Amino acid sequence: MKIEILGAGCPKCRQLTANAETAIKELCINAEIVKVTDIMKITEYGVMMTPALAVDGKVVSSGKVLSKEEIKKFIAA
Repeated sequence: MKIEILGAGCPKCRQLTANAETAIKELCINAEIVKVTDIMKITEYGVMMTPALAVDGKVVSSGKVLSKEEIKKFIAA
């Protein structure tokens, strides 16, 4: 599983990354977290507001910081 955090590295992006890392640990799954900071790559995903979260190439959230519980729902599905 590949989880991508799309954003420039702002505090909200860092919080989303931390929440994703915690969710992965709590679910005991093997996943790679990748930070995407290139604005051109972010727009290729169709994301207009960051932070955004993509799971296996599909954007599941943008413009808000998901809690670890919300993230778990996307990665456990």
